[in-house]
Amino acid sequence: MKLKHTINPVLLQLIHLIILVYSFITYIPWYILSGSRQTVAKSKQIKAKPVKNKPGSPYRSVNSLHCLASVLYPGCDTLDKVFKYAKTKFKDKKLLGTREVLKEEDEIQPSGKIFKKVILGKYAWLSYDEVYVKATNFGNGLAVLGQQSKTNIAIFCETRAEWMIVAQACFMCNYQLVTLYATLGGPAIVHGLNESEVTTIITSKELMQTKLKEIVSQVPLLRHIITVDGKPTTWSEFPKGIIVHTMASVQAMGAKADNVSKQQARPVPSDIAVIMYTSGSTGLPKGVMISHCNLIAGITGMAERIPHLGEKDIYIGYLPLAHVLELSAELVCLSHGCRIGYSSPQTLADQSSKIKKGSKGDVTILRPTLMASVPEIMDRIYKNVMNKVNEMSSFQRNLFILAYNYKMEQISKGYTTPLCDSLIFRKVRMLLGGKIRTLLCGGAPLSAATQRFMNICFCCPVGQGYGLTESAGAGTITEVWDYTTGRVGAPLVCCEIKLMNWEEGGYYNTDKPYPRGEILIGGQNVTVGYYKNEERTKKDFTVDENGQRWLHTGDIGEFHADGCLKIIDRKKDLVKLQAGEYVSLGKVEAALKNLPLVDNICAYASSFQSYVIAFVVPNQKELTELARKKGFKGTWEEICTSSEMQNEVLKVVAEAASSAHLEKFEIPLKIHLSPDPWTPETGLVTDAFKLKRRELTSHYQVDIDRMYGKTK
Repeated sequence: MKLKHTINPVLLQLIHLIILVYSFITYIPWYILSGSRQTVAKSKQIKAKPVKNKPGSPYRSVNSLHCLASVLYPGCDTLDKVFKYAKTKFKDKKLLGTREVLKEEDEIQPSGKIFKKVILGKYAWLSYDEVYVKATNFGNGLAVLGQQSKTNIAIFCETRAEWMIVAQACFMCNYQLVTLYATLGGPAIVHGLNESEVTTIITSKELMQTKLKEIVSQVPLLRHIITVDGKPTTWSEFPKGIIVHTMASVQAMGAKADNVSKQQARPVPSDIAVIMYTSGSTGLPKGVMISHCNLIAGITGMAERIPHLGEKDIYIGYLPLAHVLELSAELVCLSHGCRIGYSSPQTLADQSSKIKKGSKGDVTILRPTLMASVPEIMDRIYKNVMNKVNEMSSFQRNLFILAYNYKMEQISKGYTTPLCDSLIFRKVRMLLGGKIRTLLCGGAPLSAATQRFMNICFCCPVGQGYGLTESAGAGTITEVWDYTTGRVGAPLVCCEIKLMNWEEGGYYNTDKPYPRGEILIGGQNVTVGYYKNEERTKKDFTVDENGQRWLHTGDIGEFHADGCLKIIDRKKDLVKLQAGEYVSLGKVEAALKNLPLVDNICAYASSFQSYVIAFVVPNQKELTELARKKGFKGTWEEICTSSEMQNEVLKVVAEAASSAHLEKFEIPLKIHLSPDPWTPETGLVTDAFKLKRRELTSHYQVDIDRMYGKTK
């Protein structure tokens, strides 16, 4: 995983000698003052143990061996109580922040396309007390509109402060919040709204005009549309019986109806807080019923893994709040006095797509200390930085590589490198504001190369988390002092994890040196089940003889000697080829995704065929340069559809696959290059950028037939 340099061997020996002397001189003061020696000791400690000394026994965190944690604060067993506790404790502290839009401009690109660009101001903040009042008034206002306790109400909106205010209002009044991704397609939105039988939906002006307008006539029970961002443009095509309100007007109704809140029944721990429609990697989205006690247990476990969490922390919220990772992360922050500043993938950094050149992105202004991410975004940062390193002068590039390799060695021993951090990696660190102290990745596996790169260049722990919507987002999180890669950490204090034999895949909890099998999560964070889908609930959830509820994840894992879990496969990703070999599609993709030439990849195999094929979204800059070197001229689409260029990319892919020690039958023999990226808007990936295999297969069926048909 070390980077390759081009330094003269004699000069390199001299540099190594200087580094050795520097390390020797600084070791003693480092050892005495840094406290990192404790980190080294902690990283080697056992983090989880099996409850019983027999195969298949559940593993628990060493901090919860005798009793799983379930409550964040004494007596706060529902989400409304947690917020009330936080409001009382942090009353005048800042909570939710939003940047003011100073100016919007249309920027014409060389291709003729028009991109919207924005110039943003400072963050304006609402205090804990102000958010509490707004949420109370909104909840009361919904009651005035006829919303009853324990009935469903939908939110279909981008991540923003109003989303969290709506959520808190629903938690207070015991409304069941139905969450839908802002990027879902029309049929999925219609399915969620009709299945949950909502009469009220909360949305934004933009989503109302671009998405709801097209499908509202297919939702017969809908009566109220509430826009969070002011009065909507007049829309003459509304079906009769639907009334449009603004969030401010509903809050005004609630402010005048002080007696309403007294009449409403408060939730109990077992009541449903959220019905979260997953973006789903297969088929129509499923609604996961998450109770108050599920979410509280989950955030209790997550909070325990973030040391010194409190009022000094600033979290940047930009992932979809309709995803359990973002919702859980923000609830953890809200309950501990942290500030949450809102952003979006289009305004996150100075170079983001909607930020006007010369103006500042959100991380530069906010300078967060905490951040959650998904592998797709981290992979993108990794490739962008490495592209810039490759464009440096020979001296600068070799200096960066030497510092990178030196720091890799040091952190593997548990040591810090303050000189490298301040002189070499400061500029890279500033890409995320310069103050990140903990970066957590979830939603999908993060490659070891990207994880180590983020550790080194952003000078902070980069942890992986593992959890599902069905486990309220909770499962495992790596300890901040664990600098190993490729693992997802030990079970959280709120749950236990066991491995169940999967004979078809050849995974057994008696395997040596590490027990392996399907991951089952048990604990109070395991959710109620799927909304109006008893059959699927019975399939994915079981209850044992002790009354413990278990979620069958479909993921394959192995436990290491220190109690940390590693995800090694997935049931749905395993395909048996014609000759009987099993291919893990996820394993193939993980081996190839970090290639500079590859922005995204989906491996595909048919049980009626003898080899693997792949669909690749190539990196435009890298592929264009490769085409230039090979003397191929043409448009981007012509480059991608050229059989000559496909063969050139296939050579690079085959070489990388071989270097990654893939078996011969696992290496793709044919590829298709896609000129268009896969985004949640295209419906080919989820909002967490996980591949939607069914949709990708359908989208590329003609190409699949072509690539396999040639062998007939």
